[in-house]
Amino acid sequence: MPVELLKIIKEQSEIPLPRHLQKEDLKHLQDGHDHTNKYFQGIVILSYPLTKLSDGTDFFKIVLQDLDNLCSRMNSINVLIHGKMALDCAKIIRHGDTFIVAGFKVIKSPTARDDGRHVCHLEVSEEAGSTIYYVQTKMLQIILPCSSGNNQDTFSVAPKYVYTPLNRLKDGTIVNLYGVVKFFKPPYVSKGTDYCSVVTLVDPSNVKLTCTLFNGNLDSLPKIYKIGDIVRFHRIKIREYNGQMQGITSGGFASLTFDGTVGAPVVPRTSSRVYTFTDEEHKTIEDLRVWAASNVSNSGSAAKLSGVQPMLFFDLTCQLVGKAKVDGSSFLLKIWDGTKCPYPSWKVPVEAKDLEGEKSRLRQLRNLTVDILVYDNHVHLAKSLKIGSFLRIYSIHAKQASADNGNVSHIEFHLHGGTCYGRGIGVLPENNPDVKELKAFLDSVDLADSQNMESMELDGTYSDFTDLESHLQRCQQLPVTVLTDHQDLSNTELKTIMNSTAPQQYRIRAKLRTYKPQKLHQSVKLHCSKCNSLQEVPNGDDFDFILQDSAITAPNPELHNTSWYDSVMWTTQDQKQRKIVIHFVKHDEMLQQPEDTLLMIEG
Repeated sequence: MPVELLKIIKEQSEIPLPRHLQKEDLKHLQDGHDHTNKYFQGIVILSYPLTKLSDGTDFFKIVLQDLDNLCSRMNSINVLIHGKMALDCAKIIRHGDTFIVAGFKVIKSPTARDDGRHVCHLEVSEEAGSTIYYVQTKMLQIILPCSSGNNQDTFSVAPKYVYTPLNRLKDGTIVNLYGVVKFFKPPYVSKGTDYCSVVTLVDPSNVKLTCTLFNGNLDSLPKIYKIGDIVRFHRIKIREYNGQMQGITSGGFASLTFDGTVGAPVVPRTSSRVYTFTDEEHKTIEDLRVWAASNVSNSGSAAKLSGVQPMLFFDLTCQLVGKAKVDGSSFLLKIWDGTKCPYPSWKVPVEAKDLEGEKSRLRQLRNLTVDILVYDNHVHLAKSLKIGSFLRIYSIHAKQASADNGNVSHIEFHLHGGTCYGRGIGVLPENNPDVKELKAFLDSVDLADSQNMESMELDGTYSDFTDLESHLQRCQQLPVTVLTDHQDLSNTELKTIMNSTAPQQYRIRAKLRTYKPQKLHQSVKLHCSKCNSLQEVPNGDDFDFILQDSAITAPNPELHNTSWYDSVMWTTQDQKQRKIVIHFVKHDEMLQQPEDTLLMIEG
């Protein structure tokens, strides 16, 4: 029988392996060596879907972890199973099973450089005389109700995984670990087709690890909502770059995320329906919560609309009630959190037909909603958001702006492009504790009071909001760009304005003949903090001369290797022997791959 189940009684096999078989160590598996009468044993940590090769042969791939070499850089190997054995194994093999194979072929692996596993893989088939033994790990099946209906989610409390503290990570290893989130970026679309998320972890060893995670499926990335959350990563690859350990996703990467609040239910967030979680790991979560409460600051910059101040960058938990496309690089989100912004807020002008959302609801909440304009890389996600969903928007900029007459100021809300400082948008599930709290608060808001307040603010100029809305729509239909609201003023000739004394208020209609500055860089002046002088930014030719002059001066070593870049100095091979310094700019305190690194060249 090529695939045989071994039953375990008191850690001894009821059906012992043939006596002529000897165990082979992972490090001794080499292409071209004789492995007759040898067997390899490991734990199944990853399996791929059963598929067929081009010739119709069934094919099943698993990854085995060698428990005797957990501290080695390479502690896992690919096993490729062909034919009927592939069919049999796909039906019965599960994560955590002990897998023993004999009669295998050792072939050089073409994917070793990418997946970080053994340089060879094992090929197994009935035709080659292979035999497979497996031991099913006894698992406690826990049934969780599924929110989508009568289906049930199952997770297994099963094989014991080994977790590595952050201060014991080694370059080139694939490990399992726990950590507390000190910084994170919500998932965003990378330069390719994958989603990317960046998270910095800490643990009681007082070591920091920054991880860059990629996946084509957004739901497969860790569901992190705030600083202080706790994550469990399985099969994350560790690499060392310029003396710093970094984590990157590898094949089979999986994650669980937990609320880091002391006393909160220990419920994992994950898109996977099958995972392991033991009582010992439950205690690990509780211990990390207690440690993080006094060692990881979670004060952050969360705020409500009622507490917003000008020039503030803040995180906001809110509900989406409307959205609209503004232009190719920006998108409008209309949100509310049940509180009222203490300042007049900017209403982004969009056509009524372009605004998505329930019209009656938008009118009902008109005095409590604010407009947030999101830009660039956030537009893709903003377009996909569902009306009514609950969001946490990170690093919103409350920008103060003044009207042209200087009498009235208002606040504009922007989510700028890029991902610096964790800028992004996260969608919160209905069962999130913060969402439950927000929903209860929103249900308690007296909308009649807010509408009465707005009626008083209109000061009787319009009989109701409908009249005001109609007036604004008529103004927007004029064939001009309206920069102010002085529709009550008649047009004045430029000659009259030139002969008048300031200050005065006028409204003009004129043709643009010229404007300054002609070029964007002329809008910026160079300021000297010592003498307070201002100079024009040099044009291209002048800038070339400045660079040539600066190349004569030797680089200043005091400006090398700062917190945001690393520096390397070279000497040219020509007669001048010039010193050239390359500054490698870090991204989120982490150096990137060479092809993705921003360089600054000095000299």
